Amino acid sequence: MKKFILTSFALLGFATVSAQTSTDNVTLNVKLKPIQTLVVNPAQKEVNLLYTTATDYSGGVSSTQADHLTVYSTGGFEVKVKSGDANIVSGSKNIAANTITITASNGSNNSITGATYTPVSLSNNDQVIATSATGGVNKNINVTYAGAGADTYVNNYIAGQTPTTYTTTLTYTILAK
Repeated sequence: MKKFILTSFALLGFATVSAQTSTDNVTLNVKLKPIQTLVVNPAQKEVNLLYTTATDYSGGVSSTQADHLTVYSTGGFEVKVKSGDANIVSGSKNIAANTITITASNGSNNSITGATYTPVSLSNNDQVIATSATGGVNKNINVTYAGAGADTYVNNYIAGQTPTTYTTTLTYTILAK
């Protein structure tokens, strides 16, 4: 009888241990939302196209800003640019924004592999200057600003101003693609 009781306790103990073991499942989701940031190089927040010679007026001038834009994107993206105005005004005179060309290219450091760049005439409507099918971390884009040649601005100097300055604000935007 003692054996029977001991065996019963042993089986009961085993059954109790077995009853405490259990499994269940959980669903783990990794949810990735698109992130895009675009930063203009702080040292290049002002770009000047300076016409000082007859050759400048006839041939045009340009200014290349190395690593001007820095992009962070979790996937494909496009970068757009637009001017604050269709005409850039100084006093009673104006320069059409579309006489200025914006050309993006691979950055000098940490460039975007496989990006496509499209030169655009500046406009007060968004225009795509860079497209990439893949994202990247802190990828750089060079931007060249070019003012018109062919004496386009020869009659836009205002007497008594040295120099006459036409100013507009450009806005760069990055969008997921």
